[in-house]
Amino acid sequence: MQKPPVLPKPTLPGLPREGKLSNTKAAAPVRIRPDAIRARKGGVPIVSLTAYSYPIARLIDPHVDLILVGDSVAMVVHGHANTLGATLDMMILHGQAVMRGTERACVVVDLPAGSYEGSIEAARAAARRIRDATGCQAVKLEGGLSVAAQIAAIVADGIPVMAHIGLQPQSVEKEGGYKIKGRSQAAIDALRRDAEAVEAAGAFAVVIEGTVEPVAASLTKALAIPTIGIGASAACDGQILVIDDMLGLTVGHVPKFVREYGGLREQVTAAVASYASDVRDRRFPGPEHVFPPQRGGGG
Repeated sequence: MQKPPVLPKPTLPGLPREGKLSNTKAAAPVRIRPDAIRARKGGVPIVSLTAYSYPIARLIDPHVDLILVGDSVAMVVHGHANTLGATLDMMILHGQAVMRGTERACVVVDLPAGSYEGSIEAARAAARRIRDATGCQAVKLEGGLSVAAQIAAIVADGIPVMAHIGLQPQSVEKEGGYKIKGRSQAAIDALRRDAEAVEAAGAFAVVIEGTVEPVAASLTKALAIPTIGIGASAACDGQILVIDDMLGLTVGHVPKFVREYGGLREQVTAAVASYASDVRDRRFPGPEHVFPPQRGGGG
């Protein structure tokens, strides 16, 4: 009588064929570097968001390519009227939190207003301080021709720089408000000079904010480095939004260029109202939320 064939034992994912548990650890995600962001020019759009805290950074890290610890933290988290309330210490504190919460996204930290405009040495010192204290992959600063020398010096120190042209929130008081850029030929020419200057200085990417759509699209086509749009154009090489705006958590004015992908204002309001009602009516905490004494006595 012929013996039945011996079939191999079934295996499960993560188990070797002999059925013993594997001691092999899963490989850690590879951190996206600024040069990889630069190489995305003209390719799959670069997904970017701001983050300022460890839990938000952990949640968004698997889904985005670039996280900006923006000086918008001064408004979003600390309640300032504009980004001018951000300080180096503030940016470092939030940069450290975001770095602890990420494994794969390229983390960029803003240089706050007043930390880099005055001199090349001040800019180099501020960039080094942020990089050394946080371990971030790059820094960002606002301006074009006016800060090209600072960008070049920081890059020469081995710290990648992302530039920011168009509407520059750090200049809001000087310009008398948030004004859309590129509405005249002179403004378009100035934007083009700024874009060319930051590229020549060595920036690996450039944010274009609050700029007339055809102008942002034209700049994207002209530059060899990726453009990250916010209130600019779908033709940009990537997009960025403030996380609280995108989640629908912002209280007050929400910019026109924002699409809210979540309704957290309403959810938070409803959750807190429900909690308050339960506390006042003594429905919370319930028996399942408190600790009964041990059976048989004892402490």
